[in-house]
Amino acid sequence: MVQVRASMHGAISIVNAIATGKGATLGISLGIDALINTEPGRGIVFENRESNLSARLIRSVIETSVPKSELEKNKLTISVNTEIPSGYGLKSSSAISSVISLACAKIFKPKATDVEILRDGVHASVQSKVSITGAFDDACGCYFGGFAVTDNTNIKIVKTEKAPEDLSAIIFIPKSRKRGNVRKLKILHNVFAQAWDLANKSDYWNAMTLNGLATSTILDSDPSILTELMENGALGASVSGNGPAIAAVAKNDKISLVKKTFSSLDGTTIVSPITNQKAEVHEV
Repeated sequence: MVQVRASMHGAISIVNAIATGKGATLGISLGIDALINTEPGRGIVFENRESNLSARLIRSVIETSVPKSELEKNKLTISVNTEIPSGYGLKSSSAISSVISLACAKIFKPKATDVEILRDGVHASVQSKVSITGAFDDACGCYFGGFAVTDNTNIKIVKTEKAPEDLSAIIFIPKSRKRGNVRKLKILHNVFAQAWDLANKSDYWNAMTLNGLATSTILDSDPSILTELMENGALGASVSGNGPAIAAVAKNDKISLVKKTFSSLDGTTIVSPITNQKAEVHEV
């Protein structure tokens, strides 16, 4: 019997990848961990509610990353605990697919590289219809921490860079989960291409804000909030992922001022320090 625990964290968007197939993200410290137990037998058992909710995705990751011969003789018990709110653009499904892929690799494919581990999670996300692009940028943000700039179409890391330590993400989670039509983001293909170029030159805050202005007009979010956040000291602000969460990044001494921008809106605000921590996995 083997028991493995893998852990990583969520991320926010710097550049949304849907329009161009290229994206950029930044790791935040909201955590997730997965515990996988193997024993002789067959089947996949979900131990807790959070694992149950993501059962289709988890099953898909396991079927992608564990050799069939091993699934024939091992019973897997899965337990997932996460601090990342799901369905708001904070990369919860990328975190789940990556953390399960990492735990499975530790047990069944100990020589797998970081990119191979992430690729299995990305393929499973597309297969289980959880993601349009497979969200390789999101997976890298959750796995490596710091800034990640990626070419999702070719599953390629263009660059990763550590973020300054004195920053936090101030994230507004609206009461309404309403999202606009994400496929329409392609209309602004050139704007997103420009935002990605900025991120590729390490001009992350302008990239994030340009991404925010472009996504908010299409995804039914109010662009004037972004201006107000910048006015109150945010370095960059954007709709995260496909929304509806809005994330602003600020130096820690500006948190309360930035947070105040959201105070009149209907929803909750969470503050999560930026993280440069890479995913971890070990036998328990």
